[in-house]
Amino acid sequence: MIQHTAIIAFLALASLGVAAPVKVQLKDSMGKPVGTATITEAKRGGVLIHLKLHGLPVGEHAAHIHAVAKCEGPAFTTAGGHFNPDMKQHGLDNEFGPHAGDMANFTVAGKKGKANATLVNTRVTLTDGPHSVFTNGGTALMIHAQKDDMHTDPTGNAGARIACGTITK
Repeated sequence: MIQHTAIIAFLALASLGVAAPVKVQLKDSMGKPVGTATITEAKRGGVLIHLKLHGLPVGEHAAHIHAVAKCEGPAFTTAGGHFNPDMKQHGLDNEFGPHAGDMANFTVAGKKGKANATLVNTRVTLTDGPHSVFTNGGTALMIHAQKDDMHTDPTGNAGARIACGTITK
């Protein structure tokens, strides 16, 4: 009975055009798991990214969506630059921006370096099209060592890439 109910609920969501949530496993530069991100459609467009992280340095950090679904450590350069289908400049406060992958900063706290935060990104989708996080085989969710200054192009002076997870179907 429970299995049938779950299937019916899934089919109901699919018929409404609601994309299934996407779970992203994030790892640090040594390949050690540091948590997850669950990406869901936002009711008013875009996506919600719920971060549940641990083992990160305490303080404010940037999170960006990068253009390539590759997270090869230690520097994660294989993820490319920020996801930017509209070819804008970086930063939520930049008059010529932002990149589609730019998002608000979040805070890591406590002795265990934990974060439980929800980020909103209205410039990307879980559906098809140029703003889909699945474009060209997917994208990557990147955590940076520092906070984003919200205007410096192309990276927001956010520092090193310290955790990464691929966003794929």
